[in-house]
Amino acid sequence: MQQANFIAYLKQQFKAGGMHIRLLFVNALVFLLIGILNVLGRLISPELSATIGGFLEQVFTLKATFLGFLSAPWGIVTSIFAHFSFMHFLFNMIFLFFVGKMFEHFFGAKKLLLIYIFGGIAGGLLEILAHELFPAFAVNAAVIVGASGSIMAIFIAVAISKPQMEIKLFGVFPVKIIILAGLYFIYDLLSIGSNDGTAHFAHLGGAVFGYFAVQNVNTSKNLLNRLDRFWKTAEAKLKGIFSKKKPKLTVEYGGRSKSDEQFNADKVARQQKINAILDKISKSGYESLTSKEKDMLFDESKNG
Repeated sequence: MQQANFIAYLKQQFKAGGMHIRLLFVNALVFLLIGILNVLGRLISPELSATIGGFLEQVFTLKATFLGFLSAPWGIVTSIFAHFSFMHFLFNMIFLFFVGKMFEHFFGAKKLLLIYIFGGIAGGLLEILAHELFPAFAVNAAVIVGASGSIMAIFIAVAISKPQMEIKLFGVFPVKIIILAGLYFIYDLLSIGSNDGTAHFAHLGGAVFGYFAVQNVNTSKNLLNRLDRFWKTAEAKLKGIFSKKKPKLTVEYGGRSKSDEQFNADKVARQQKINAILDKISKSGYESLTSKEKDMLFDESKNG
């Protein structure tokens, strides 16, 4: 009974705990999968352990060279959800919990997911570029694993957007978040090439992405807003492709029935109107909006 209650509690937390909690869950599940498979391999035979280790590295790590990336391109995404050591996993998840919660509070769940994924991708790409450009890295066939680049993107984004916000270091000493972020950035910058087993370029790539992610935050020019529009457009097109293989469905919208194609077209057109309103706010302020534009923005905020 207690086990059933615990599972129900986990399900409830996953559904209602926010995007930062869901990201923690995904990371934890991947970590457990990797750990269980490694344990099974060690218990059965050294040969199987080596085979499983090679398989896990192929699936969950990013090869830090151009040719290595081409051989396993999925690693640019899978690696940002994977950890092979407990301390690496624990530290990253504690950090993700706090900075992810702050970012989600200010910018919402969807943007947290976007900055986590694309911040991690940006970090991985910069690490690959560094290994191709600098001879010092040529001697090491490095692989990248872990959520650090993604977390750095979130951390820097919060610090840049809310520089006066204070965090109590060790629960006692109040420090402005921008100072902590600056110290982390400088540490990574000065640690490049130190062979300490840390992908510092991946951290820096995430940090740069985080900086640009919160520029022009309330306009259609914002990086995350653009990625969100791209995501929605791709999603709508995929739905359109698959819907061609099925009988056309209709949905009730505004009291009238519409086909999937009509619904998606109206959705894109509405998003374009919202983008125009956001641009108008950035140029002339909120008070410049007409009553109709204010109502549309209010309705969008409720639906979002």
